[in-house]
Amino acid sequence: MSQRDTARRLLEVAGTTYAAEAGIRLRDQPAPLYRLLVLSVLLSTRIKAGIAVSACRELAEFGTPERMLNATWQQRVDALGRGHYVRYDESTATALGEGAELLRTKYGGDLRRLRRDADGDLGKLRAGLREVPRLGPVGADIFCREAQEVWPELRPCFDKKALTGAGRVGLPEDGQRLAALVDDSELARLAAACVRITLEKGLTEQVTRETATS
Repeated sequence: MSQRDTARRLLEVAGTTYAAEAGIRLRDQPAPLYRLLVLSVLLSTRIKAGIAVSACRELAEFGTPERMLNATWQQRVDALGRGHYVRYDESTATALGEGAELLRTKYGGDLRRLRRDADGDLGKLRAGLREVPRLGPVGADIFCREAQEVWPELRPCFDKKALTGAGRVGLPEDGQRLAALVDDSELARLAAACVRITLEKGLTEQVTRETATS
């Protein structure tokens, strides 16, 4: 079984992006990009990915910086609670409000302005993302990993966790070599699938067993 076949099987088994799982139809538009940012903040905390995704779904009604700011702190806490994001609900509710205010004042609520300001400088883009409360280097990696679906200059984007997952199923632990196995349009899905390998029990065996017998 070739590495290209393994990558194809991995996409079939686990190739759902976290944005898609959270109900975000990702486009290069302010609202879906903001929802991805919120998801990245939620995933940055030491909490199960499934809980972060569930909380993001509950926060969908506050899907723009303006709506997030118009919501009360308690409404944000309640939405996080419905998603079972309870360990960090109060501090995260505060951070989401502060982040929404930052986006509104600095970028007019539109992350595409951050992209334009970076002008292809990925270091500058990541630095801008890290200004968002609770979005450190890991959170910036998560955002870029998923946003490469609509921001081509980020491609290929495989963070450390994605490359670790790739190695577990016999794929290259090098971003360029890994990217060469799929079409550019599938890079975000492949990155998410590799991350899922590191987080979800049984996926490694499912991929390697089925590719070995194909």
